[in-house]
Amino acid sequence: MQSRNFPKLKTEVSEIGLGCWQLGGDFGAVDTQTAEGILEHAVEKGITFFDTADVYGAGRSEKLVGKVLNRIGRERFTIASKVGRTGDLYPDKYDRKTVKARVEDSLQRLGIECLDLVQLHCIPPAVMKEGEIYDWLRELVAEGKIRAFGASVETVEEGLLAMEQPDLASLQVIFNVFRQKPREQLFSRARDREVAIIVRLPLCSGLLAGKMSRETSFEEQDHRNYNRDGAAFSVGEPFGGIPYETGLDLVEELRKFCPEGYTMAEMAQRFILDFPCVTTVITGASKPAQVDMNARVSDLKPLPGEVQDSLRDLFYTRVQPYIRGAQ
Repeated sequence: MQSRNFPKLKTEVSEIGLGCWQLGGDFGAVDTQTAEGILEHAVEKGITFFDTADVYGAGRSEKLVGKVLNRIGRERFTIASKVGRTGDLYPDKYDRKTVKARVEDSLQRLGIECLDLVQLHCIPPAVMKEGEIYDWLRELVAEGKIRAFGASVETVEEGLLAMEQPDLASLQVIFNVFRQKPREQLFSRARDREVAIIVRLPLCSGLLAGKMSRETSFEEQDHRNYNRDGAAFSVGEPFGGIPYETGLDLVEELRKFCPEGYTMAEMAQRFILDFPCVTTVITGASKPAQVDMNARVSDLKPLPGEVQDSLRDLFYTRVQPYIRGAQ
């Protein structure tokens, strides 16, 4: 496993991290034994960056992450969580006392005294622009509750807004073969300001693994079922905002660019790692074997230049017109 610098944390993190949304059950049920096995396997494969949130399974994901990593040795890992999407805050009830209380709750569930990174969890742009919420996070840094803070955002514009904060440590963005707008101006700005880029949904909610079909079904509690058209939260989360059936057709066009010896999922993740300003890719896994496949990407050679060019051209000519919602 290769590592990359996380500038404002002054540490190295694995370039393939583990996204822990699925451990909360939001991609379908994951039992406790399987969830712990996923985390343990990630450690065995050299993964050191773990991303969770207080709303993933109403805190279940944080509890599992804390239980396993504390047992192994918490000091070996960088743990990131998020705040801002619980019902007592979102969308218009943000206040200092509640934000700090929710971070305290995360610390308790994780079983730690200090979080490496707390990220604002796709909060409304108006709250970001007003800016007082960042002062509350700075207080938590001063109190030793968190080491640094960042922002998880839905759009490039939100990312640029967040980077107006000079001490912002990270941006978590949707970036993949089917969602390439951040490369246009967000990445260069982040590099210049030493803001780490954390990439989520690298496989476009599984679509880019190339194993889904029109017959694929999703459990009732899976967000790819109930939020497919943005009924619950941003339409950009499931399948990058692309209608599912259209996405399946576009995946078929994508197959012809896959280099020999690479799976579709490996090509999709390697595409992201080939951008030097990307700090870590937080691919999820619903079983330990998927951790193996994701970790392997770190040791693969960069994609040939002509493949990178083809993936860029495919996005701008064939994919982008189908994306719904802001990017």
